[in-house]
This record gives sequence, structure tokens and C-alpha cells, in this order.
Amino acid sequence: MFARTAPTAIPRCSRLLSTRAQILAKQASEQSYVVSASHQTKEYRKQQQLYRTFLAVALAGGALTLSQLYINDGHILRRAHAEAPTQEEENAIIFEKSRKQVGVSKEENRDLISSQHHQVKRSWENPGVYAWGSNTGRVVAPDSNESNIKNPRRLAFFDGKLLRDIKLDRNFGAAIDEQGDLLQWGNGYAPDTKAPVRTLSGKNLTSITISRDRILGLSRSGKVYSVPISAEDQADGAKPQESSWIPFWSSNSNVAYRDLTPKTLARGETISSIAAGLEHALLLSSTGRLFSAASASDAYPTRGQLGIPGLSWQTRPEGSFDQPHEITTLSGFTISAIAAGERHSLALDSQGRLFTWGDNSAGQLGFDTAAETSLVDAPSLVPISKPYAGTAQTPRITSIAAGGNNTFLTVDATKSLPQPGSLPISNPDPSLSRNIGRVTADTFALGAGISGQLGNNRWTHVQSTPAKIPSLSGLFEYDETTNVTVPIRLARLSVGDRHASATMSNITYLSASATTSDDDTNWGADVVFWGNNEHYQLGTGKRNNVSQPLYLAPLDEGAEVARAKRSSGKKEEHRFHVTPRAKVKIGDGRKVEVEQRVECGRGVTAVYSGTW
Repeated sequence: MFARTAPTAIPRCSRLLSTRAQILAKQASEQSYVVSASHQTKEYRKQQQLYRTFLAVALAGGALTLSQLYINDGHILRRAHAEAPTQEEENAIIFEKSRKQVGVSKEENRDLISSQHHQVKRSWENPGVYAWGSNTGRVVAPDSNESNIKNPRRLAFFDGKLLRDIKLDRNFGAAIDEQGDLLQWGNGYAPDTKAPVRTLSGKNLTSITISRDRILGLSRSGKVYSVPISAEDQADGAKPQESSWIPFWSSNSNVAYRDLTPKTLARGETISSIAAGLEHALLLSSTGRLFSAASASDAYPTRGQLGIPGLSWQTRPEGSFDQPHEITTLSGFTISAIAAGERHSLALDSQGRLFTWGDNSAGQLGFDTAAETSLVDAPSLVPISKPYAGTAQTPRITSIAAGGNNTFLTVDATKSLPQPGSLPISNPDPSLSRNIGRVTADTFALGAGISGQLGNNRWTHVQSTPAKIPSLSGLFEYDETTNVTVPIRLARLSVGDRHASATMSNITYLSASATTSDDDTNWGADVVFWGNNEHYQLGTGKRNNVSQPLYLAPLDEGAEVARAKRSSGKKEEHRFHVTPRAKVKIGDGRKVEVEQRVECGRGVTAVYSGTW
């Protein structure tokens, strides 16, 4: 049975397989057609997209070509013409044309390229005194009837002369010449005086300070002399006997004066520095002891400025009214610097601690102006740490100055590691741990500021906490000789009754010579002025008060205008620089040490050629 059914079954199975194969083949053919059609559609779309892209590029290229044709006058590329200047780019860098001139000497070329070099050169060739401000007492311009001198003016008498010191008031002037003699002028000395007169001579004075009606002079030997302002008082007063170079021979002085040298100085101890207000004086000894004395003939100190508790006209000891008294409150402190305002006193010790006493009506002592502290009759320590709270800086006072109702001090603040527990642990400031050991030089002011004399860009009646002067604080410059950044400190502060000046200790250069390059020029120190300008004492030519330090134009305006005309043919803006100390050949051929110094007085200002 199996043999008969088997052949029949095999063909049926073959047919079934054949039929299924045909069906699968048909389906595959249909799917192939669909895929082919889909592929053709995609290819068509790609071609269309490519055509559109080519068309867009062609249109953009045509537009660009047309714009270039329009911009370049029918040319696709810009044509260059040798005779036509190239078109300058916007905000292109323009280099200044060289100011060097053919046919002039190296030194003349230096003058042309640098106003500062020219100023230094002029200060050496023609030393002297410039002054400006109130002239009601014939001090600034003795030969002029002008009540105010608006701009710096030369005092002809001092042309070519060097001075050891100069002090000015609206009514009188005083100076020490190169020989150490005292010169005086102005209506306060004698109304008919047209030029300075030599008064106290032969004392070898090195510095002077002035009170209301007397001049105090310090000799090189450490003695202190008090001379009346008035020529009449000098003639009528008691004239001490003076020894002569002839043995056993003596004669009276030609002018009246008083010897204020303390009698209690130890062997070898001398007076090394003096300062004075309107009615009092401070005398600092070479060992750091401090003395005070009355300095005016017509008024005794009443605001505690002598620093002796309970001392008054009624309680003064026997003897002369102006005898010096040691300020025993400061015993144990080595005083290194002193300063005096009109009725207040300052003392700085060798550790940078500041003591103040006297009048505090404007907060000039650094204490609140309460009724019980309107005056302080004993030296009191002034805290300076408050302005540096939270900065991780350690402050140290480096210099002091005073005048009128104002106090100024400079501070070196050294960056140190924060004290443990002084900073919040949750939010530490990483900047406080950087620049350890870095020193920042700051300047602070206290006292009256209604005329802008605080220099902090504010008009303040009373300032009893140290106010930082921003433009004189935190300054740095790069020192090319040491390749480090250094703080810019103040070399000198001069304070008048309501205005002030600061000479900076910036890097200076005085080594330009015949052997150095043509471009090597000298430059001096920056100097700024601020405060009251009622009498044009700031030297700006205007009368408005100034509440922040500003620069002045070069003092010799005529010489500067002539230099600028030769240099650029037009007016130039430059600032006044003071010439620092150097041993140079001056106009008369001598080689001496000289520097320019600024002196602010009561309503007047001077710049003079100083020596030692």
C-alpha cells in the first residue's frame, strides 16, 4: 500500500511547493517594484534640492558681484593707485610724529620732546622762588599793588639764590639764605620794604617756623631763637650780648631776639626739630624728648596745645613767659616727629604711635567733638586700626603734618595673615590670604573740611575719624631697576591754614647726560594741591575751592609756551614736577646739592630751590 500511495503523494507535494514559490516570487516582484519606485522618488527630490541650492548660490554670487561693481566703479576688484592714499580704517592707531629736529643739539632735542626734562633743566640753570596767593601784605609780590597773585610768579630778589627754608604768611615772609642768615619782608616786617632784608645773622640757621608775631629759628648747633616779626620790635626790644671772634670782646646783637633753648638738656643733647602754631611751639630733642613753649608775644596758649595739664597764664612758673616745658606725659616714648596746627599739637614716636593734644573743635585730634573733648590738654594716643578693620592689614604711621585746624598722616599698611577667629569660618574670603607682606601706602586727613582741605572729595565741617584721601592712597608703580611693583609714598606734606600740598615719592630720573641716548630725558616728582582757594593760593588761576588733589601747569608759563611752540607748534598740556635732590652744577657754575620744595602758608604758596 505504501508503494502505491507514495508516487502519488510526491507530485502533490511538488505542486504545493511550486505554487508557494510562485506566490512568494510574485510578492517579491511587487515589493521590488515598490522599493524601486520609492528610490526613484527620493533621487528626484535630491536632484530638485540640489538645483535649488545651485540657484541660490548663483543668485547670491550675482548680487555680490553687482555690489562690488557698484562700490569699485564698475570693477570687480579694487584697483590700487600708487598716487592715491589707502583708505584709513576706522579707529586706526595714529603715531605721534617725532619731535626731534634736524640741526639742533642733543640737549635742545630733549627739551623739545619732554616738558619734564625742560623743567628740571630750568630749575638747575635758574634757581629761585615762585610764589602766589594773597598779596595784601606785599609778601608774594613786594613791588606790586595787586591784592592777589593768581598764578606762580618769580620773586626777583631770589633769582639765582638757594634757600635753606622759607615760611610765608599773608602779612610777612621769612627765609634762611644759603649762609644761614634770616631774611624778612612784607608789611608785617616794615610797610615800606620792597625787598627782603637780612635781620638775624651769624647763627647758622637751618630751619624756621612762624607764629602769630614771631619767627623761631633752629641753628645747626641745636639752639632755638625767637625773633619778632616787626622791624620796630627788633629795634626797640632787648638785644642780647654776643661774643666776638676777638678774644675778650663782646657786643650787643643788631636785632632783639630771645633764646628758647631748653635749659634742662643733657650733655650732648640738642634740639633737632621745631614746629609752631599761632601761639605755641614744639621743640624736639635729639634723644626724643619733647618740649613746648609759648611762641607769641600777644597771647598765651589757652587750648591745651602746650600739653601740660593745668598750665595757663595764671599758673605759669616764675621766669620768662615763653620758657620751654618738658611734656613729661610722653616720658618713656621716643618721639621721632612733631607737627603743629594753629592750636593743636602732634607727636609721632619711633614705633609709629601718634599722640595729639590741644584744640579739637573740628575733630583734628582724632577724637569725637563732644563738650568734654573740645580740647585735650595732655597727649593722648590716637587709634589708627579702625580704618583697617577686617582687611588683614597691619597699619603703621610713617609721617605727620598739620596746619590750621587739620591733621594729616601717612600710613604703611602691611598685609598679614588673618588672626585666628577674626574671620567667619563659614564664608572665608580667599583674597585675605593673598599678597602676604605687601605694603600699601595710604594718606589720611582729620579736622575741618568745609573748604575742601581734607582732600577726600567731600565738603565736611568736622572730621574726627581718619578720612582716607583716595588719590593719595593705594598707589603703585613698577620699578625697572628692581623689576618689582612698589608703593608710591609721599615725600613731603606742606599744610597751610586751609590748603595743602603733597609731593610724591615716585620714581624720578636725573641721569640724562651727554653720554646717554638722544631720547634719554630727566623727570621729577609729582606734586598736587587742594583746599581753600580764596586768595588763588592753589595756583590754578581760578578762585574756586578744590576738594581733591590736582596738578598744576609748569610754573614758568612763558618758558613752557615757548618750548611747546618749538616742539609741536601748538599749546600743550603738561603738569608741574618738582626737581628732587641732586648734586648738580647750577646757573652760577657752582656744584651744590639742591632740590625744589613746596611751602604752603596762610593764604599763600611758594616753591623754592632748597639746599642744606
